[in-house]
Amino acid sequence: MSTSASLQGKVAIVTGGSRGIGYGIAQALLARGAAVAVSGLSEANLAAAKAGLAAHVGRVAVIRADVRDPDEVAALVDRTVETFGGLDILVNNAGVGFFSEASAMTADEWRTTIDTNLTGAFLCCHAAIPHLRKRGGGWIVNVSSLAGKNAFPGGTAYCASKAGLNAFSEALMQEVRHEGIRVSYVMPGSVSTEFGGLAGQGDAWKLTAGDVAQVVVDLLAHDARSLPSRVEIRPSQPPRKR
Repeated sequence: MSTSASLQGKVAIVTGGSRGIGYGIAQALLARGAAVAVSGLSEANLAAAKAGLAAHVGRVAVIRADVRDPDEVAALVDRTVETFGGLDILVNNAGVGFFSEASAMTADEWRTTIDTNLTGAFLCCHAAIPHLRKRGGGWIVNVSSLAGKNAFPGGTAYCASKAGLNAFSEALMQEVRHEGIRVSYVMPGSVSTEFGGLAGQGDAWKLTAGDVAQVVVDLLAHDARSLPSRVEIRPSQPPRKR
């Protein structure tokens, strides 16, 4: 397997791709020759991503889409296919986190977390799979979290959403594998991004967005006979517990 395998001619969608892990994945895909549609909610973040990826003009589309909205998801997929001629890779990375105990969490915070992290992945897969079938197969990579198996206080909604995403990925993998569509989910541990608050000093031990992106492009380099369906990645030397 070559970690620098070319993705020339391949078309990808990266949700939540305007910053953090998603942006790192978009950069890695572009560096290997893919055309990439980057989606997100924030116009400011999307504009910054467009500027940051300007060197890849002609192979980048920046599209605002709310993964919780089936119509916006359908429009995202349709526009990607119209722009680049098809779809080969879907990376479901869009995610949010509200961290509080269940007794203090609002119903809106719960719904937003589940609808973004879990239902959003379903909606994107639902819209993308017919196009992957037209290409004779492809990849779906769902960015989950070690929180999906290692629950913690204050993470009721987030942990539930990621555990659900893991189970969804396992079932979907079995549904579409014989059509040449490979489904994997990546479970990062602590990553130095703005997701859990501002990244800054004291984060040197954490994974970077580039570390997670490396896992994704390595998955895509596997031969068609091979399906690494779940990958856990964690910091090699986290702070010692005292």
